[in-house]
Amino acid sequence: MIALRDVTYTYEGQGVPSLSHLSLHIDRGECVLLCGKSGCGKTTVTRLLNGTIPGFFDGRLEGEVLLGGKDVTGQAMYRIAEQVGSVFQNPRTQFYTTNTTSEIAFGCENRGLPPEEIRRRVEAVSREMGIGRLLDRSIFQLSGGEKQIVALASVCAMGPDVYVLDEPSSNLDSASIRKVGEALRMLKAQGKTIVVAEHRIFYLRGLVDRALYLEEGRLMRDYTMEELLAFDEGERMRTGIRGMVAAGSSGPVLPRQRLSPCLPVPPPSRLPPARPPAPAASAPSMEMRDIECRYGRTPVLDIAHLELSADEVTAMTGENGAGKSTFATALCGLLRRQKGAYSFSGTPLAARQRIRESYMVLQEVNHQLFADSVRREVTLGATGTGGRSLQDILQGLDLEGLEERHPLTLSGGQKQRVAIAAALFCGKRVMVFDEPTSGLDYTHMVQMGQLLKRLKDEGCLLLVITHDHEFVARCCDRVLRMADGGVAESFRPVV
Repeated sequence: MIALRDVTYTYEGQGVPSLSHLSLHIDRGECVLLCGKSGCGKTTVTRLLNGTIPGFFDGRLEGEVLLGGKDVTGQAMYRIAEQVGSVFQNPRTQFYTTNTTSEIAFGCENRGLPPEEIRRRVEAVSREMGIGRLLDRSIFQLSGGEKQIVALASVCAMGPDVYVLDEPSSNLDSASIRKVGEALRMLKAQGKTIVVAEHRIFYLRGLVDRALYLEEGRLMRDYTMEELLAFDEGERMRTGIRGMVAAGSSGPVLPRQRLSPCLPVPPPSRLPPARPPAPAASAPSMEMRDIECRYGRTPVLDIAHLELSADEVTAMTGENGAGKSTFATALCGLLRRQKGAYSFSGTPLAARQRIRESYMVLQEVNHQLFADSVRREVTLGATGTGGRSLQDILQGLDLEGLEERHPLTLSGGQKQRVAIAAALFCGKRVMVFDEPTSGLDYTHMVQMGQLLKRLKDEGCLLLVITHDHEFVARCCDRVLRMADGGVAESFRPVV
């Protein structure tokens, strides 16, 4: 069904190939996982399969990419789209309308199908996926998980034979991940061929037939899922492959719930050197009272009182749409229409002052990458270095050697680490991370946790917005569970 024969691909302006003499074969009806550390070439493979290379990305391609025995690179994009459906890591990049029903129907309309057939397909997909409540909704009012489901439904309506998904679970809560997994099982039962590039693989257990492990653009191993399940801690650190069982996968994180074993964390090879520790007197804290925010007439944030302390790494969890990202935006002074009082260690802080004191690494990392090189991106707008050299930070985040690369040519995980590097270089007192492990493999997830603990020891006030329960169990001291714009629970994870 799918074959890559001795494929080497180098993006324009990149000296090192993203794929090097890669050969692989995927049979019709197989579900195959592409796994490996960030930057190993997973996304490049998906772009070759759906024709966006060479359709939208410039570079040099050698070798053959075959779909059904025909060379993909020689076909028109609309012909490829009839055979291959793609679901991107960020679903907003593939939306064309502002209404959910119109979005699901768009691909069918683009193919010129009769209106009666389009309505039949939209109704069938809605029924099979159980998404009736998402029809006739504004795209802009959907949560991240709902957008991902609509994107998948729009592809299903076109009925391609091959489905290619690039990290579909990266920003989803547990309930949404389960829905994606259920949808993939439905497609496999229909005999569809599925290729998933993914770090968080627990929801694919019992679904994937083979796991292709890539390293520096080469296919190194062809694993069964049973072999991945048997990986010990050392093997997971070496390969970057996440665990097969998700902490808290049975539902939301609950007080006194055992999230996952707290395994000893092997130190990564390099970390940015620590700044001198903060004075031991009293840890800085942020106190918030009567925080309110509305979108139009709809209340989205209502918090009577909350205090965050720098002596603990605080995680904020909750379902998509619970108000987590809105809270982070308000905390950093970036939300215009809001009510409430904020103080930092007893000193009142207006919005402009909070902007100066804080730094937020966005969930949509592409929205905060502006410069034409990694070096310029990390140092852009910084008024100080926070006590660390640029090279120390780049080395510690495994970005050394990428200084002159354009940030938008990097993998999703590398982009995330560039944004984190910028936060570290600024050295601000309040740091908010919105889904910091999105796109990160296991090794870099562990490294991210160590960095947060070091920042805590230095007196930084840290808030982590995340759905990654494995990360919470390892690295966070306190958990705030958001629901309906308020803090439903505050507790310490039990390990």
